[in-house]
Amino acid sequence: MNSALFNVDGGHRAIKYTRIHGVRPDVYGEGTHFVIPWLETPIIYDVRAKPRTIASLTGTKDLQMVNITCRVLSRPNVDSLATIYRELGSDYDERVLPSIVNEVLKSVVAQFNASQLIGQREMVSRLVRENLTRRASRFNLTLDDVSITHVTFSPAFSEAVESKQIAQQTAQRAAFLVDQAIQEKQATKIRAQGEARSAELIGEAVKQNRGFLQLRRLEAAR
Repeated sequence: MNSALFNVDGGHRAIKYTRIHGVRPDVYGEGTHFVIPWLETPIIYDVRAKPRTIASLTGTKDLQMVNITCRVLSRPNVDSLATIYRELGSDYDERVLPSIVNEVLKSVVAQFNASQLIGQREMVSRLVRENLTRRASRFNLTLDDVSITHVTFSPAFSEAVESKQIAQQTAQRAAFLVDQAIQEKQATKIRAQGEARSAELIGEAVKQNRGFLQLRRLEAAR
């Protein structure tokens, strides 16, 4: 009797292969189901979203080599399990995902220079996600999430980028010091002009009123 029953666990679905008709389109949900011994064989798929990380070494538009890592969260389309089994078998994700991820990454990365790849990472991620989702749908796979997790350039390029950043920081610091010196010079000039004007006004006041000079002497003596 046990050979006439099969179980489908949570997060799984099943289809049947029959010796007479081949793979049947019917999809069986969670629970216990009947099967005709010898004539029918159940094929069970895990339909939960599964993460997979794929790395690809590819070239940018300006011929810089970059190692880029993509994380994909994928699951099979439940209504297309029979088609997936006929065309790809049970190890569908192993046969499809590495191939299409590498293809899409190479295609997208080749559109950007190395500096653009760093500065426009959000746009790169969006293009990878859109292209990869479209390619996966042709194989009846749904991608719930696609993200670029790592972007690593060659040591020589990384050193060049670091040197450029240091040079830019040095130039910015020098510009700041020059600007600061100019502002201090202007402040000194303004103070000198103010003191000269003050002396001029005091001189005029003394000429006009001798009592003003006496008042200033008294204030200085306090």
